[in-house]
Amino acid sequence: MIRVQREDFDIGAEIEALSGGNNEVGAVASFVGITRADAGEGAPITAMTLEHYPAMTEKQLAAIEAEACERWNLTASLIVHRHGRLEPGDRIVLVVTAASHRRAALDACAFLIDWLKTKAPFWKREETAEGPRWVAARAADDQAAERWRDAS
Repeated sequence: MIRVQREDFDIGAEIEALSGGNNEVGAVASFVGITRADAGEGAPITAMTLEHYPAMTEKQLAAIEAEACERWNLTASLIVHRHGRLEPGDRIVLVVTAASHRRAALDACAFLIDWLKTKAPFWKREETAEGPRWVAARAADDQAAERWRDAS
């Protein structure tokens, strides 16, 4: 399931809705991304705005979620990604994967996180006391995602 939204999300309620009552689930892995005040790029961040093109974003997220489900035979999965203006401490993204066994849930969750960080069509603009700045891609994120290229 994919949701791109402005509203915050309840982590516990999302996990329960995804896996509760499903006796095939033996493991649930999750990741929550949170807006930081210090991104190590100079002046502290006072806010961040995430922009996207809805049809393109949802199509790309659905494709990578389908790939994760196929690679790891997931019982269920969820990606909730926020857009709009967020302040430090606000939740940005939730990734939850459920599978019969922990390794599949953990690997699929890591795969989705790495993909979101490098390939998801979101544009981020940070606000600082020195003015706004666009967030550029980071080589370390690309290197982390590279491990999934031929792995399955």
